[in-house]
Amino acid sequence: MIKITEENNRVILEGVKDLQLDHTFDNGQCFRWYREEDGSYTGVAFGRAANIGCIDGTILLNDVSLKDYYEIWKDYLDLERDYGEIKRKLSEQDPDMEKAIGYGHGMRILQQDKWETLISFILSQNNNIARIRNCVEGLCTAHGKPLGKYRGKMQYAFPRAEDLAKLRPQELEPCRLGYRANYIVETAKQIAADDGRTLESLGKASAKEAYEYLLSLSGVGPKVANCIMLFSMEKYDSFPLDVWIKRVMNQVYHIEEGNVKKMQEYATEHFGAYGGIAQQYLFYYAREINSRRRDRSEC
Repeated sequence: MIKITEENNRVILEGVKDLQLDHTFDNGQCFRWYREEDGSYTGVAFGRAANIGCIDGTILLNDVSLKDYYEIWKDYLDLERDYGEIKRKLSEQDPDMEKAIGYGHGMRILQQDKWETLISFILSQNNNIARIRNCVEGLCTAHGKPLGKYRGKMQYAFPRAEDLAKLRPQELEPCRLGYRANYIVETAKQIAADDGRTLESLGKASAKEAYEYLLSLSGVGPKVANCIMLFSMEKYDSFPLDVWIKRVMNQVYHIEEGNVKKMQEYATEHFGAYGGIAQQYLFYYAREINSRRRDRSEC
């Protein structure tokens, strides 16, 4: 049971289990959170800027009211899901998954804004996390609503679909999005055409319906669609396959890196409803074991 109190313009959460900030904010699922010198993270979600810290296992939501906590942050941080039970189920009779979980044990899947997640993962194509962050921040700074100065830095909301839909791709050149600028403008037009109603409804749609709709959008392929479903629609059986996951599925489960179909089938059979959560633990594990190999090769 989480003990929740409000004090001095912050919400204090005691008794939160299975949440480590770096495991959650630095795992490639979000791109607007930055680590401060004190280990806390500052970012923007749903048009609100906040700072989230952790001291001796107590989570501090700074500049957050109790009302904001219940309206935004409780669900955003996915605090009502029992990740301890999920980890237990995933690691049953799978020592490799148990080992992978050890590297990202404090990870939770954020429940993010669908529109922001859609655009962010279109920008993620053929990109590394640092560049994705720069692309997203550039887009927000140039076309998002100013939220005011927060912790010494001007903050911006994520741009609305109707605003990006009015642009020409050339007008996004200062954001340095490259070829992705065309996708962003076209997708914005598609979403703005019905004021985002279809996109917003996908959380209640079947995985098949959500997947097919997302693939109809400009710049969205299978990997991006699965990321959007996992990180903003609570479709936790979605199993995005990027280069890291293909590599670790080969290294751990001995499936050929090019055999995407077999990887998806394996995920469905062995991870089931928690395939996407398993994918995130594997993502951490892949980065760790491959960075170790690089380190050894450089010695």
